[in-house]
Amino acid sequence: MDEFSITTPSLLFPAISLLMLAYTNRFLALSTIIRQLYDAHNHEPHVNNLRQLGNLRRRVALIRGMQAFGIGSLLCCLISMVLMAIHQTLGAQLLFGGSLLLMVASLILCLGEILISDSALNILLSDIESELHKLE
Repeated sequence: MDEFSITTPSLLFPAISLLMLAYTNRFLALSTIIRQLYDAHNHEPHVNNLRQLGNLRRRVALIRGMQAFGIGSLLCCLISMVLMAIHQTLGAQLLFGGSLLLMVASLILCLGEILISDSALNILLSDIESELHKLE
């Protein structure tokens, strides 16, 4: 029988830390895009900017969810370690399982955000293509 010890939840720490860093970078990049779009709109409003707004709102919501589930995963992991330290093995195992589920939810939201980001890039590419066709 495999033994669950305090080191088991600690194995998840590096993964959660790296994911949270990646999520923060995605959020910062998205906030930069939104600020640039805002400035561009103020200088020269363009109808194509409206096509991006829905994608940007969904992406912000998904990143918020990714971060929330990631933080929840980290907290469950920490509490699991505390419970192991006070010899509450069953509770520790349940919280560690919850931590894994929260991590999976976070990764699923991350996949959704990546797919929407891809859609946003395709909008930009189609705009460039239509401009090139006008030049022909």
